[in-house]
Amino acid sequence: MGLDLSSIKKFDNLELLAKELVEGFITGLHRSPYHGFSVEFAEHKHYNFGESTKNIDWKVFAKTDQLFVKQYEEETNLRCTILMDISQSMYYPKPKYDKIRFSIYCAAALSHLMISQRDAVGLIGFSNGVKLTTAQKSSKSHLHQLLLQLNHWMETESTQSSSSQIAESIHAVADKISRRSLVILFTDMFQNSSSSTDLYESLQHLKHKNHEVLIFHVSDQNTEKAFNFEDRPYLFIDSENGRKIKITPSLLKEQYQIKTEKFYHDIQQMCGQLKIDFVEVDTKETFDKILGAYLVKRRKMS
Repeated sequence: MGLDLSSIKKFDNLELLAKELVEGFITGLHRSPYHGFSVEFAEHKHYNFGESTKNIDWKVFAKTDQLFVKQYEEETNLRCTILMDISQSMYYPKPKYDKIRFSIYCAAALSHLMISQRDAVGLIGFSNGVKLTTAQKSSKSHLHQLLLQLNHWMETESTQSSSSQIAESIHAVADKISRRSLVILFTDMFQNSSSSTDLYESLQHLKHKNHEVLIFHVSDQNTEKAFNFEDRPYLFIDSENGRKIKITPSLLKEQYQIKTEKFYHDIQQMCGQLKIDFVEVDTKETFDKILGAYLVKRRKMS
């Protein structure tokens, strides 16, 4: 069994948490659906015949009788950008901010895993436009900076209106990333627009740029999908546009579920047409699902 939000006590250090999540996941690989995946945490790589011999580590050869090449920070196997939705709807439900907290823990663990494997990772945050962009690097100092930024987003909710402009942000990302990369998107897919055409075109833009895309659709499924609330009046506030409605949930639960199922189905169909990996994630699930989905995607790109 993997860790989930409910089983994690407060960590003051996101870096230690990311390390624990990854190490726990790797330890459990042999008894998980991802058994057989190779995850190496090494400063070396096997020497391939024909390569320059100048970087062979002869000390390792003396101990193991095998040829390994020292692997430096600029050498990377894969380039990745984590695209994080930091709009107000991701800070639901308050005060625990489960969607953003879950997404940030996952992003931290993925960053730790990738950099441990000498993959380069960058971070982009967006709400009503792109708010922050980092370069793709594979150094430990870069990982530290990424985790500091992720921790800032987790602890600081914008006091200003920050409706999500997913399509516009994805278009901007497609233009920013010049080299073929894996783009991992954490979002609840809520945006201040009802147009699915704009979203389709933005994802198509990423694919046209030859990027691989992995979307984690994050939600609190008990309330946001199943619409399970106590049978009493509530004041619902749309975090994307600020509109308010006072209603007893049971009066529109059936209608809400029908529309929500269509919303989920349309997104899945869209991603299927574009050959984009789309993973529905409940904040009550374990982090292993995200790390496992990443390993599956990485193996496809190898």
